[in-house]
Amino acid sequence: MKTYNIPGSLTAGLKKILLCSTLLLSVNACKDDVLTEVPLAFLNPDVVLVNKAGFDTYLASMQAVLRSAYFENDDYGYGSNVWDFQVGTDVGMNGDPGINTYVDYRTWVTPTAGQVNHHWEWAYLKVIPRANTLIEYAAKPGAVWKDEAEKNAAVGEARFLRAYAYNILANLYGGVPIVDQVATGPKLDFKRSTRAEVLAFVLKDLEFAAQWLPKSTTQDGRVVKAAADHLLAEVYNNVGQYDKAIASASAVINDGQYQLMTSRFGKYTAQPGDVFSDLFKDNNQNRTTSGNKETIWALQFEFQTPGGIPKAGGGNGMLRAWGPRYFAIKDPDGKTAMAVSDSLGRPVGWFRPTNYFNYTIWNDRADIRNSAFNIRRDFYYNEKSSKYFGQKVNPRTAKDLDTMYWYYPYIRKIEGEALAGATYGRTFKEFYMMRLAETYLLRAEAYLLKGDLQKAADDINVVRNRAKAKPITANEVTLDYLLDERARELMLEELRRLTLNRMNKLVERVKKYNPRSGGTIQPYHAFFPIPQKFIDANIEIKVDQNQGY
Repeated sequence: MKTYNIPGSLTAGLKKILLCSTLLLSVNACKDDVLTEVPLAFLNPDVVLVNKAGFDTYLASMQAVLRSAYFENDDYGYGSNVWDFQVGTDVGMNGDPGINTYVDYRTWVTPTAGQVNHHWEWAYLKVIPRANTLIEYAAKPGAVWKDEAEKNAAVGEARFLRAYAYNILANLYGGVPIVDQVATGPKLDFKRSTRAEVLAFVLKDLEFAAQWLPKSTTQDGRVVKAAADHLLAEVYNNVGQYDKAIASASAVINDGQYQLMTSRFGKYTAQPGDVFSDLFKDNNQNRTTSGNKETIWALQFEFQTPGGIPKAGGGNGMLRAWGPRYFAIKDPDGKTAMAVSDSLGRPVGWFRPTNYFNYTIWNDRADIRNSAFNIRRDFYYNEKSSKYFGQKVNPRTAKDLDTMYWYYPYIRKIEGEALAGATYGRTFKEFYMMRLAETYLLRAEAYLLKGDLQKAADDINVVRNRAKAKPITANEVTLDYLLDERARELMLEELRRLTLNRMNKLVERVKKYNPRSGGTIQPYHAFFPIPQKFIDANIEIKVDQNQGY
């Protein structure tokens, strides 16, 4: 039996067996050197990756792989890993006093930490080998294609997903190994490329994807040309190629298919709300069903549909993690006065926005992103047996009220229909990976860094105008202002840690705005350490650890 070793391997034993036996879609099927039968009864790539239908099935299945990056428990019992990109930054911190996530960077971010292993292994054990498999099989003589364009579209989608993973790696760990082929045997001599080399590799993949991906799709969740152009704009900004960033963002903005939603839409328009709140209502994320022309790419969730949620206990966990534990609030007499409800769900208050997000950035009262439809700042006693039923909770009179854990403003974009019951605590609505508002802010970033402050202000004002916020002037545009605007628009959507990393702002802004983490973060925490298990397994070449670890 052949064995495989890729970055993230535990040792030359258990992990190799695991890869051969379970990642049949990630690498060539394990074969005996003598017995070369091709298995026909399961999703072996030799069977599936032979025509467009097979490649489409393979690509669609990668939705589960993408969900696992953010909304799936892992081998470390770490839970929903999207929190790593927001907690311990300028916008997010702990609420639950029993959770120490990023409270002390020195003890939380270590080479053996669960989150450090998770994101590395998600990329190297799930996304990258699958993408490499598809790319290699597409070029095999046995693959049947209508024409070169059909083949290149499939390869372009795989290269986009590979680039997406490597972009995260580069901005989370710095320089990492570049693996662009399917492993055919044990490999214990991986070499770290520089961060610049990794980003150059990402650009090549994205440039190919932007050339060959289709402009539109009828299958929600599949990536299109605009997704590649959007990510190109970000990476070009990261490497200082601002004219190319402007061109890539403009390709999306001027495409004709995309526009900011400026009028109410979807099935909730009869209910109180505004256009920004409509963006985050259930069933309003997908272009094909809601009329939402702002969506570029959305991660898919489907309740009680095979393959539609990560696993038992899965779903979109934003509400559960970021909503306050409101049902623990007592009335002024110290009695229970709050009950779990369908409208509020059952959040547990693990994490909460920082005061920077809750208060500092909202000096414009006209901004609808801070309206009651988008940030819930007031709570009302909802236990019908309470004598305080229907009254507004007053934090000064409520009994022993924990305002870090039970009662704080929260972003209502995390709310959703209680399809699995209010006590489940999770929703099943789609999760934005990219939408047009961010594309404008990426182009504004490029104009700012290029020195054209007026055009930067113009793009920022497109987003602010939709929010009915006061336009800004050119002399107000700074990198910090742009980060404030991204927080107002993209809170809990953007991977904030990566944004701050690529702008060299993480340590500075955590120290300034995060009271829980700011006292412990050090300059070397700008990047995660390289996982120790990878360093230990890569026995034929010494792998240098990131400085400080």
